Amino acid sequence: MAEQTRSHLRLADLANRKPTTFDLVPDTKQRARIAEELGILGIKKLRFTGEIAPTGKQDWTLTAHLGATVSQSCVVTLDPVTTRIDEDVTRNYTADYVEMSGTEIEMPEDDTIEPLPETIDLAVVMSEALALALPAFPRAEGASVGQVVHTEPGKEPMTDDDAKPFAGLGALRDALQKKDPEDGS
Repeated sequence: MAEQTRSHLRLADLANRKPTTFDLVPDTKQRARIAEELGILGIKKLRFTGEIAPTGKQDWTLTAHLGATVSQSCVVTLDPVTTRIDEDVTRNYTADYVEMSGTEIEMPEDDTIEPLPETIDLAVVMSEALALALPAFPRAEGASVGQVVHTEPGKEPMTDDDAKPFAGLGALRDALQKKDPEDGS
């Protein structure tokens, strides 16, 4: 197995009978650029290792492992939150890929299938996998939102209980069911 350290793999140049391994480790500048593109504070470590192997006559399968240590802003306090990411990544590149079209389309059952390109940019696959693995709402330890109340000046703020006008009916129903019909209470 030949190991690749470059980012672009032209499929026509790869061995078509055995897997080609790769090990992509972006340097400090590249990690900073990726962090900026993803809108996060920073990436301390990033490694994308795996292989791309022929599948059948024309198709290819990429299997890899993404390891990263990232820093994001806490959604509550804006303090830096460090997260370790370890994700397995699979992409199946197929020559028979049919692009869905129309105003409403269903997500395919297998979301790893992609159209067969001439060249696979491992850096793009790595960045996409990292973007999908990032916590959507990172929180610093102990950070909580609590109850947020907004209103116009001079008006009574609406609370969560006000937004649930039927919540009291359940308590009333329970109280009525507990009444003893014989003593009238």
